[in-house]
Amino acid sequence: MLATTQWVADRLHTKGIRLLEVDVDTSAYEHGHLPGAFGVNWTSQLSNRVRRDLLTGEEFERLCRHVGVANDTTVVFYGDNHNWFAAYALWQFRYFGHPDEKLKLMDGGRGKWIAEGRELVTDIPEPDHVVYEAAEPDPSIRAFKEDVFAQVEQRDANLVDVRSVAEYKGDVIAPPGMNETAQRGGHIPGAVNVPWAETLNEDGTFKSPDALRALFAERGVRSDRKTITYCRIGERSSHTWFVMKYLLGHPDVSNYDGSWTEWGNLIGAPIERS
Repeated sequence: MLATTQWVADRLHTKGIRLLEVDVDTSAYEHGHLPGAFGVNWTSQLSNRVRRDLLTGEEFERLCRHVGVANDTTVVFYGDNHNWFAAYALWQFRYFGHPDEKLKLMDGGRGKWIAEGRELVTDIPEPDHVVYEAAEPDPSIRAFKEDVFAQVEQRDANLVDVRSVAEYKGDVIAPPGMNETAQRGGHIPGAVNVPWAETLNEDGTFKSPDALRALFAERGVRSDRKTITYCRIGERSSHTWFVMKYLLGHPDVSNYDGSWTEWGNLIGAPIERS
């Protein structure tokens, strides 16, 4: 599931492989992107802004046709922000049934590709004419507020808050410049704080499996328990969802994409500050 920049460079323009650069906007894509890559806008193409929800199956199928992804296409995701939004896109593709063996995340993202002096282009490719049929959504990888309420009571699952320490403590509600926010700061009762950035090396690549196992173990995250990850809007937590499910092999990991912008605004939802 994890592709090196060299693996991607060796397969540019290979039939059956589609590169998707995913970000909160596409301005960086317009100034230069990997050859053959399509730009996907998280704000306008990966979420329904009216319902504040994921795409419907029909909307997802339309997106796949737009970027030339068929059911048997190998999709390689990358982006800025150390692959936050790329991981979110991969999670949503997995949600609609795209098979694991056809999904890859480029380790280090766009930043590593540029740091290595690799080619960028500005031309926009023409999509292949394809048909895509979305599967029924997979509920095992998505958590809702009801699931979180249950775990606050039962305390038999890992709740992993991947936001910054300041957000977790309630000192700030949202990082500077971010529009999505909540009425209250803090964290979900029982959640442990494992900031997403601690899973990465300085160059944006993921740390070794041994280092990652040690990181989660020292925070009390147990591999034999169900895990729910969350952040503010679900993109950083999808990054940690990828780490725990695919790099560490935890069997039952779900992403609470409502995250703090839902929980921090819910009447009656308990919070802790520390």
